[in-house]
Order: sequence, then C-alpha cells, then structure tokens
Amino acid sequence: MQKLGYGNKPTSGGVLAIFFIFAVYSPAATATEVIVNRSVPIADYSTVDIRTIFTMQKRFWPNHRQIKVYILSDSNPFHKDFVKNILHMFPHQIRKIWDRMTYSGTGSAPIELGSEQEMIDQIADTPDSIGYLNSKPDNENIRSLEHH
Repeated sequence: MQKLGYGNKPTSGGVLAIFFIFAVYSPAATATEVIVNRSVPIADYSTVDIRTIFTMQKRFWPNHRQIKVYILSDSNPFHKDFVKNILHMFPHQIRKIWDRMTYSGTGSAPIELGSEQEMIDQIADTPDSIGYLNSKPDNENIRSLEHH
C-alpha cells in the first residue's frame, strides 16, 4: 500500500491542489451570459473566439466591422467569475495582456463600465459591441451570444 503522506492521509498540499483544480475548472455557479448588440452577425462562436475577442486579439466580426468590447471593473466579483469561468484565465493574466497592449501602443484595453445596468445600456446603444451579464437581459437590442 502506498503512503499518501503522514499517517496514510493525503497531505494538506495535495488536498489544496485538488480543491484548487476543481475551483478553477468547475462551471460557474452563476449563469454568465455573453451578450452582444443585435447588429453582431450570428455565427458559430467558440470559447476560443470569445477569449480572443476579450483579450483584444480578434478585433473584427465576420462582417469586417470593428468589435467594441465592454467589461466590468477588475474589482467586480462578477468580472472575476467571467474571466475565470468563461475565458478560462485569471483576472491578473488578462489585465497584463491589456496593459502590455496599451503601454506598447499595439492596442487598447476594453472599455470599463461601472455596473451591469451600464453594460446593458452600452451594449443596447452600441452597434458591434460585446459584453457580459449575470443573466439574460430583457432588451430587444441585445441578444445572448451562443458559444461552445
């Protein structure tokens, strides 16, 4: 029989590692909705597409119109959940990407908004825009972006 640690019990480091893996890769408890203005082309978007859009690497929709990206502040708990559970990144990683682009002059960070209501208003009023919410909005100018 193989020993797992002191006294044949898993070590605390092993237990923490397992907990960390489940915490990072388990689905979100919240119903995160990636939302777009109704002008955004309907297409088959993957999780990779969503990640490249929010990391500002993909800058144009399939119709060649520029993507306008909106986010909530880094300190917003829902923003942290979105980055971890939808983009499969850590918030500090995506912030580092945006900062590098901004400071090097190769691009800019997404537009930061103060609340989910502000997100609804901006996405509804801005053609070719994308953002995220905690639930589906009740607005005819916004639709959920289906992705796999």
